[in-house]
Amino acid sequence: MLDRETSRDDVAVQTIHVMQGAYVASDDPNIVYTTILGSCVCTCMCDPIARVGGINHFLLPYAGVTKVENLRYGYHAIEILINSLLKLGANRHRLEAKLFGGGSMTLQLGAVGPANAVFAQKYLRDESINCVARSLGGTRARKIRFHPTSGRVQQMFLTEIEQLPPESPRVRLRRGAGEVTYFDCDANSDPAAFGKEMR
Repeated sequence: MLDRETSRDDVAVQTIHVMQGAYVASDDPNIVYTTILGSCVCTCMCDPIARVGGINHFLLPYAGVTKVENLRYGYHAIEILINSLLKLGANRHRLEAKLFGGGSMTLQLGAVGPANAVFAQKYLRDESINCVARSLGGTRARKIRFHPTSGRVQQMFLTEIEQLPPESPRVRLRRGAGEVTYFDCDANSDPAAFGKEMR
C-alpha cells in the first residue's frame, strides 16, 4: 500500500505499508515503512554508515518442526532481510536492529507473541547483530513507522483491537513443539520503558 506525504522541504515522501509475511529494503531517504503489530514481530534493520535499511513482519518463528522458506516465519524473514541489505551495500558488522511486537493479544493465539519475541532476540544474538532497541510483549497493538536510511523508528500504541489486521497462524505452537522454547518476556521488554521515537 502506497501513500505520499510532503516533508518540510517539500519533498514527496513515499509511505509503504508492510503486510504480514513481507519484507522491504531501500536506500531511498524519501521512503517510510509502516506496519501494525499484535503478536507478530517486525525487525527494523539499518546500516547507518551505508544508509540502507529494511523491515520485515513475521507471524511465527518456525513452521512446526521443519524449516520452510516462507516469509511468514521468522528464521527466513530475518535471513532474507539481512541478505537484501547486503545486496544494497550494507556491511554485516555494522548492521543495527530494532525489534517490535510480540504481544499477547488473545487467548486463541496462546504464547505465539512471546515465542516470536524470544526467537527474534536469540536469532540476532546468534548472528552477532547488535539489537540497539526493542519494544516487545505487553497486550497492546503497535503501529510502527521506520525510516530505513537513518534507522529512526516511531512507535504508537493502539487501543482498539479492531485496528489490528487478522492474525491466524496456520501452525499452532505448543510448549516444546519443534525448535521453539517459551520464556516470559524480561523486564527490558516492557513497552512502558520506551518512548514514542527511537533513534
